[in-house]
Amino acid sequence: MPDSSPTQNLATQLLEQIEALHEAGLALEHRMIAELAHIHPNHRDSARNLLHYLGVRQHDIRLLQRELALLGLSSFGVLESHVHASLTTVSQRLEEMRGDPIRPITIQNMNFQTGFARLQEHARTLLGQTPEHRDVRIMVTLPSEAATDTQLIPRLIEAGMDIARINCAHDDVAAWRSMIAQVRHAALTEGRSCLVQIDLAGPKSRTGDLCAQGQVLKIRPERNFQGQVIQEAMLWITTAPLTPNPFNAPCLRLEPNNAPVDWMQLDITSTVTFEDARGQVAAGRVIESRVDGLLLGFKHTLYILEATPIHFTAQPNFDGRLIGTPRIPEDIRLKVGETLCLTRAPLPGHAAQIAADGHVIQPAQLHCTLDAAFTDVRPDQSVWLDDGRIGGLILSNDGQVIRVSITHAAPEGSKIKAEKGINFPDTDFHTPALTEKDLADLAALAQEVDIVALSFLRTPDDVTQLQTELARLNTEQLGVVLKIENRQAFANLPRILLTGMRSPKLGVMIARGDLAVEIGYERLSEVQEEILWLCEAAHVPVIWATQILESMAKSGVPTRPEVTDAAMSIRAECAMLNKGPHITEALAFLTAVLGRMEGHYSKRMAMRRKLTIADLTP
Repeated sequence: MPDSSPTQNLATQLLEQIEALHEAGLALEHRMIAELAHIHPNHRDSARNLLHYLGVRQHDIRLLQRELALLGLSSFGVLESHVHASLTTVSQRLEEMRGDPIRPITIQNMNFQTGFARLQEHARTLLGQTPEHRDVRIMVTLPSEAATDTQLIPRLIEAGMDIARINCAHDDVAAWRSMIAQVRHAALTEGRSCLVQIDLAGPKSRTGDLCAQGQVLKIRPERNFQGQVIQEAMLWITTAPLTPNPFNAPCLRLEPNNAPVDWMQLDITSTVTFEDARGQVAAGRVIESRVDGLLLGFKHTLYILEATPIHFTAQPNFDGRLIGTPRIPEDIRLKVGETLCLTRAPLPGHAAQIAADGHVIQPAQLHCTLDAAFTDVRPDQSVWLDDGRIGGLILSNDGQVIRVSITHAAPEGSKIKAEKGINFPDTDFHTPALTEKDLADLAALAQEVDIVALSFLRTPDDVTQLQTELARLNTEQLGVVLKIENRQAFANLPRILLTGMRSPKLGVMIARGDLAVEIGYERLSEVQEEILWLCEAAHVPVIWATQILESMAKSGVPTRPEVTDAAMSIRAECAMLNKGPHITEALAFLTAVLGRMEGHYSKRMAMRRKLTIADLTP
C-alpha cells in the first residue's frame, strides 16, 4: 500500500482536532443534562447548540481555521447557529480527502438553514414581525412628554418605531399607562404592529441631590444681530399649581398679599415692577390675562430670586411674591488627587471646603444611591462616575462612607451633577436585580405590556427571580430581555442564557453605555462581539443599545462615527434609539441607513481564539 500523501496526513491531523471539538461539546451537553431538562421546549435544541459552541470556544482553533482555509474548506467563521452541522460537514470533506469511503452525512436538527431560521423565528416571537423594507427592528425610548403629547407616538410609529421602550427609572405608573394606551391606539390607527417594552429600573447606582446655591429663574428677550429686541422675555404667573402653559413660557406662582386674585379683573394696561437678583428694577407689561394666569413681557434679561416681591402699578391689590424659581445646584468640580466621600445617608452633595491657606477642611461629598456599595466595596477597587468621565480608587469603606481618591478627571477638573451614574466594575455585588420598586412596577404593568427587560442583573439567580415573579403574576408568556451592562453579567453570560431559555421568549440587550464603563472602553468592541456570538449560538435575538445616533437625537445632526456605528447595528435583530428633541429625525435616518446596509452586508470570517467565558466549570 503506498504511503499517505502530505494532504492525507494533514487531513488526519485536522480530523483529530475536529473530533476533539465534537467531544468537548458532547461532554458539556452530558454535564448539563439536568439543566437542559428545565429549558423551555422552544429553546431546547438551541441550548444544545449553545453548549456545543461553548465546547468549541474552550479551544483556540485559529491555526485549525487557517489550515482548513488553505485546503479550500469551511474555516468555521460562521458556525455559531449550527455548530454540529459545521463540524460534521467539514469532517466528511476531510475523510474524502483522506481517501475514506464516502458516507452519508447525518445532521440532527440544526444545519445552516435551520439554525438561521430558528434565530429569525425567536426574533419574530419576541420582537414582532420586521417591516417590509428592513430586517432590523427599531426600538425607541419614549420621553416623559409622550404621556401627554398625543401627537408624538403616532409620529414615531409613522417614522418606523417597531417597539416602544418605557424606562421605569423615570415617571410613574399613570404616565406609563398613558404611553401604553397611546401606543396601542396609534398602532391600531396606523394599521401597524408596535410592541411595548418596560425596562425595570433595577438597583442603579447614582449620585444623589446636591446642595443648592440658591433659587433663581433667568429669562431673557430674543434679540437680532443689532441687539434690538425682537421677542420679549415672557413670564407666565399663576396662583394655581405650576403646570405647562399655552405659551410655553417660564412659569412662577404668585403668592398674593391679599385675598385670592381674579386675573380677569386685572387692567391689561397695568405694568408690573420688581427688583431682580442684581438690584435692578425690572418693569414689564401685561401681554395677556386669562382665567388661570397672566402672561408678562420684559425687554431686558432678568434674574428672579425666590419670593421676590412684585408690584402691580395700577392695581396694588394684585401685589404678592413670586414662588417656584428653580433650585440652582452647587458646582462640584473634582480634580485628580482630591478625595471624594460617597455617603450612605441621603445627604445633599457639596464641594470641598477649602481654607484660606488652601488646606482642605472637608472633602467633596456625594450621596450614592446603591446601598449594596457600602457592604460590598473594598479598598483598592475602582469607581467611575458619569459614564466614565471621572474615575478613582477606593481608599476605605466603613459601611457609611466610602472614601475615594480621584485618579481620572479633566485637567481643569470635571464637574459632577445629581442623578449621574456610579459604576464599581471591580466589585462583586450580592444584591438582587429586582428591587421593591421593580416588583411593584411589574405587578402594575405586567398585564399591559409585551416585553419586560431586567436591568443590572449579575447572575442566573437574578433571571430566576424574574421568572418566578412572572409566574406568580400569571404572565410567563411575556417576552424577557436580559440587559448585559456590567462585568459580572458578561462573565456569567453562558449560564445566564441557559437560565433565560427557561422562558418561552428571550432576548438580550447589549447596554453599551454602562458596559463600556464596567469593562473598559478599550474592550467594548471585543466584548460586544462575544455577546453577539454567544447569542447567535443560542438563537437568542439581540438588541443593540445605547448612544446610537445620540448626537442626532439631541441636535438634529449626526456625527460621522455615529453613522458608522448605526450601520453596524445591522449585526443585531433590533437597534435602540434613546430619547431626544430630534428623535423623529433620528428614527427616519436610522431606517434609511439600515435599509441601505441590508443590500450590502454579509458576515465575515472571524478567528476563533479561546474564550474565557466559554468555561462552565463551577
